[in-house]
Order: sequence, then C-alpha cells, then structure tokens
Amino acid sequence: MKRLVVALSALTLGVAALAAPAVVSAWGNTGHRLIGVAAVRALPDEMPAFLRTPGAAAEVGELSREPDRTKGAGQPHDRERDTAHFVDMMEDGRIMTAQGMSIDALPRLKSEYDAALLAAGIKVDDAGYLPYAIMDGYQQLVRDFATWRVLHAAEARESDPGKRAWYREDRLRREALILRDMGYLGHYVGDGAQPHHTTIHYNGWDRDTPNPEGFTTSRQTHGLFEGAFTARVARLDAIEAAMGAPALDSFDLRARVPAYLKTTLAEVVPFYRLEKAGAFRDAEPRAGMFVIERLAAGASELRDLYVLAWRDSADEEIGWPKVKVAEVEAGTADPWLAMYGDD
Repeated sequence: MKRLVVALSALTLGVAALAAPAVVSAWGNTGHRLIGVAAVRALPDEMPAFLRTPGAAAEVGELSREPDRTKGAGQPHDRERDTAHFVDMMEDGRIMTAQGMSIDALPRLKSEYDAALLAAGIKVDDAGYLPYAIMDGYQQLVRDFATWRVLHAAEARESDPGKRAWYREDRLRREALILRDMGYLGHYVGDGAQPHHTTIHYNGWDRDTPNPEGFTTSRQTHGLFEGAFTARVARLDAIEAAMGAPALDSFDLRARVPAYLKTTLAEVVPFYRLEKAGAFRDAEPRAGMFVIERLAAGASELRDLYVLAWRDSADEEIGWPKVKVAEVEAGTADPWLAMYGDD
C-alpha cells in the first residue's frame, strides 16, 4: 500500500486534474503554518522571552512546513523521512492489520518497532512511524532547552569578557536551533491532528476492508480536504478560540503520544460521514468547524509539548564533563568546560 495522492492542479475545492502521483503531506502550507503560530502565541510567561514574540511565532509557523519542503533529496534521505509523517491504524488502534501491535504497546526503539512489524508481515514503509517522530522531536527540544538554560545562566554570571561573549554567541545559535526544532516537532504534531495520517483509510476508505456505510474510495479525498478546503476555511482567530485548556499534569511521553493519536483516529469515521453528506463539497459550516477543531487540537497539543519540554529541561544534565542544569542556574557549577569543550 503506497501513501500516494493525485496532485492537485487547481486552487479551488472540487477542481482537480490527474497528474503524476505525489507523496501525501498532512495539511497544506496553511494548516501547518497556523498550528505553529497558534501554539507559540499561546505560550505562557514561564517560557523564555525570545519565544514570546510575534517574530518567533511567525518563524515557527514557517519552519513547521520544513519536513515537507525537504522531500525529494533522493535515497536514503526520503524513505527515512517520508514515513515519519503518518501511522496507519485500524479502527481499534492496531497498526495496519489485526496482526499489528497496538499503538498502546509501542516498543522502546524504532528499530524494535520495525522488527515487530516485519515479524507480523507488515512493510515498515506502509505502516509509518509518526509516534516515534513526535517523541524524538520532543526529546530533542528538551536537550535544546537544557543547553539554552545553561548558556543563559552562565552568560549572566560570567565575569570574563571573552567567555561571556562566547556564551552569548552560543546562546544565539541555540535560539535559532530551538526555533528550527520547534518547527520540526510542530510539523509532526500537526500531522498527528490530521485524521488521514492516523488510519489505513488515509485517502478514501480502504478498498480491501469492509465499508458498511458506503464511504468514498476516491483517491482525491485526502488532498482536497487538507489542502484547498483547509486553506479556504482556516483562520487563526478561530483556531485560537477553539484551543483547549493546557493539559500538563501527570505527563508521560510514551503514554501521551499514543493517546493523542488515538483521539485523532476517532475522527476518521466522522470525517467520512461529513464527506458522504457533501459537507466539504458544499462548504457547510460543520465542515469548516471540523477543520478548525482539528487544527486547534494540533495547536493545543503542540503548545503543551513545548511547555512540558521546557519544564523537563530543568532536570537535565548536558555537555561533557556533564553539568546539571539546576546547579548552573543556581550558580553552584561552572559550565565552561562542559559547554566550550576541553580537548
């Protein structure tokens, strides 16, 4: 099974021409931008000031598109990355088939996940590994924030002009990397809010499975929904108004990611019912609200993961020799060798 859709040649809903197949991209530019912008604009005051600016929101919004924009580099680059954008689940949350593992029982490592899929007769490229992309992106951001904390604290206390200048330069480098990594995490969290990126019914109802409600099997379903229709109805103010309250208690990354993806999976059948009723074709308000709610779900989850990564970073150890973030921030440890290096 290949995740391919017919490329759209028109910008208006319902007008498409057949062209060479293209790899599916969850949401279009509009959807990914808005999720990133809304998430950053919703950050609380506890986050670093450089993130709570209009410029940072705009930057993360643009960088949230980057995992789609880097496609086409060739192999192994593309194949290693293309399958990060989705995870194909059955309605009960099993990966691909009844023999696939449950999304709630993911192995610790992606390599173990790949091996388990192969043992169940499932091609890794067909199944996707979106949950691992989200978890990896989160963990990278924790490390970024930990490094920033150390650099920021050391710069404020350092009395040596040369060292202080280096801390400042490295802090600015880290801020650029943080925005990039926030964008990358934003892309995959955004993918996880798009129902088609959590299901075997990713572009029309799967033709090899029962279809008791007679849902469409059109191979234009995915692209028309996330691209032209979303661009037509999505608005930042509506997304922000629909965002949920922060959910920051009792955080467990390995439980949180599957739960998030299952919430999106539950919207697959409602999507197809709306499509069958012509709600997207006729641009009914309920169809527009479906898009807004999905984008808001992505922005809400992304906002929370940003905050949780920031909080987790306070307990990290970084550099070599390792230095504890909390001790540097408290002024009881000198991070120079850990940060600059001692060859």
